[in-house]
Amino acid sequence: MNSWYNLLPRNPWLSVYIWVIFCVLPFFFIFRTSEPINIAIGILMVFLFLLCYRFSFKSQSGLVYMWLSFEMAINVGLTLLFGYVYLALFTAFFIGNIRRPVGFFIMYGIHIALTIGAIVAGFFIEINLFLPQVHFLILTLIGVVLLPFNLYNHNKQEKLEGQLVYAQERISELTIVAERQRIARDLHDTLGQKLSLIGLKSDLVGKLITRDPERAAKELQDIRQTASVALNEVRELVSNMRTVRLTEEMSRVEQVLRAAEINLTVDGHPVYHDIPPIIENVLSMCLKEAVTNLVKHSFATCCTITFHPSSEVYAITVSDDGIGLLEGADALPGNGLSGMRERLDFVNGTLQIQQLASGGTALTFEVPSILKHIVKE
Repeated sequence: MNSWYNLLPRNPWLSVYIWVIFCVLPFFFIFRTSEPINIAIGILMVFLFLLCYRFSFKSQSGLVYMWLSFEMAINVGLTLLFGYVYLALFTAFFIGNIRRPVGFFIMYGIHIALTIGAIVAGFFIEINLFLPQVHFLILTLIGVVLLPFNLYNHNKQEKLEGQLVYAQERISELTIVAERQRIARDLHDTLGQKLSLIGLKSDLVGKLITRDPERAAKELQDIRQTASVALNEVRELVSNMRTVRLTEEMSRVEQVLRAAEINLTVDGHPVYHDIPPIIENVLSMCLKEAVTNLVKHSFATCCTITFHPSSEVYAITVSDDGIGLLEGADALPGNGLSGMRERLDFVNGTLQIQQLASGGTALTFEVPSILKHIVKE
């Protein structure tokens, strides 16, 4: 049953010396008789009990209950023949270590019934043998009743504590993994947009350097500024010090679309009253990723960003007049949609992708405003 076997049970309430006394005391009861045959039977029964007790700890599955049954039978024999009932505490201790609830309660009930029955029968058979030790018999019965339950609950609590420790370790590991994934997504979204902007402006500089040197110089200055902003954002992102605002993100979106020569139309205002910072950060990152995908994959000439005013949800729609979302593109790696869904799932948000009848795609991401009350609490 258990790999940890000790002949003397380990119990925080009973000293090991008391268990030694319980092992030696039956010989005192046995040697009180003058008949050698009875002494031999008593000694044999004690050693058989200790042998069964040892085997019960070493056995597996159903054999445990067989050895326990032998122990109970020997306890009854020692009680009736010699008036010694105290080895029942050993059996009670072992029953308390049974893990299966059904097996525990069955053996627990049988052990109590046999112990009480043997003591009562002993009073009828030889009252003079049991009456002087009635106080100790009562204490033994209390131990037989309480000891298994205490051990069973103690072992159950230790098991739950072990599971709790394991769960905490797993949560810590998963938290580290989730944080790494979040940092990876944030770095991808932050650097991806800025590097795309730098690439677009670099292509524009290559076209303008001969026909419009002044504008080319201005675009080079913008490239340098964008690189500086990207470096600062990465530093702030890694140190977990920055919350992206929608108004700040809109200014960067305008720069990206202007560099990509895509006309921008804004419907509504990127200002939501009483919006929690975590929700605004998620919406800003989703807006950034949506615009980055639009510039990279849509081949659009116009982009419309709509901020939906509502008391129930914070919603933003990014639509374009490009080639539309290709079939199965939602599952393609690298398009950022999976990252957007993960961010929105974190705040109970949703992402909707719609193919426009006039061509192009509309991405709508929204977060229920009811979450702001939960965040405040």
